[in-house]
Amino acid sequence: MLSFVTLCVEDLNGMLAFYRDAFGLKVKFVHESGQYAEMDTGATVLAFSQTELASSLITCGYEKASLTRKPGNILIGIEPEDVRQTLHAALSHGATLVADAELKPWGWLSAMVRDPEGNVVEIAREVRE
Repeated sequence: MLSFVTLCVEDLNGMLAFYRDAFGLKVKFVHESGQYAEMDTGATVLAFSQTELASSLITCGYEKASLTRKPGNILIGIEPEDVRQTLHAALSHGATLVADAELKPWGWLSAMVRDPEGNVVEIAREVRE
């Protein structure tokens, strides 16, 4: 079972605020060091590790996310009640548009943004007729 996904971030508090305000996620836990936090997303936890902590744990190295470079190979998926409303909220809280809301051939309304540190977030929901 997948228990958590961790984003390595520069601004932990800023990213918590973004995911809270843009997507309505609730902060579940913040470590007293201020270098690690988790958001309550249901079965799988969305965690954040500040780059200083992450680089001490990921000893093989990693590429930091950045809006000035192509995104990495991870995509965070958010399934809100209203895709267009959530897209608007994300953009108004600092996200950058990647793809506007569009009905995909597989029956999902999908939009994509990059969060303030450059991670890709898909905002999508199945359209039931």
